[in-house]
Amino acid sequence: MTGEPGLDQLQEILGHRFGDDDLALQALTHRSTAAGRLGHGYERLEFLGDRVLGIVVAHMLYDRFPDEPEGKLSVRQASLVRKETLAEVARELRLGDFIILSAGEDESGTRESPTVLADVTEALIGALYLDGGLDAAAGFIRRHWHDRMQAQTIPPRDAKTRLQEWALGRGLPLPSYRMVSQEGPAHEPEITVELTVKGQDAVLAKGGSKRAAQQQAAQELLERLGDGGDSP
Repeated sequence: MTGEPGLDQLQEILGHRFGDDDLALQALTHRSTAAGRLGHGYERLEFLGDRVLGIVVAHMLYDRFPDEPEGKLSVRQASLVRKETLAEVARELRLGDFIILSAGEDESGTRESPTVLADVTEALIGALYLDGGLDAAAGFIRRHWHDRMQAQTIPPRDAKTRLQEWALGRGLPLPSYRMVSQEGPAHEPEITVELTVKGQDAVLAKGGSKRAAQQQAAQELLERLGDGGDSP
């Protein structure tokens, strides 16, 4: 990767020296500048990296929590592989500095977009897998996800899960979420959802993704209910 600005530094961050320069470049290339042999940008590698991350994190959880049933392991995994966690890892490693963008996308803040940061992190995992095999990809994942996994002393219960439990504990229908609108640029959308629960006033909330908006709406209703809605 000699001769490519910043790529030597990136390899130090990733803990892997690429044999195929194009894999690393593709993982960093936003579709706004993708052309020719890199025409897909990072999207295909992101698809692959998502699957690799899932299997490695699943294996980590399987080993770390030998007595937990599948349901609790699934909740843990969902928290560890979600967009917010991926973007957090990207920020810690300053991966945004290496993303290859058009001037317009750079000026509009795409480099700091949580969605783009998460996508590039997954793409780099995919590139590590193709270039160095599962050991290379798993080594990177274990280094940056181990402490996060260890911090989960109990399976996380997100706001949507807690609100669902609150409703079921009272014999109510499940909460209903409806997307009201989507505004803003594609790389940084603002989505508004409406949450309805029988017997409660509807809640409108916004987020950078449908999931984030739903979580925000659930959290706001739980706070309105008091005590986080944990006890039926």
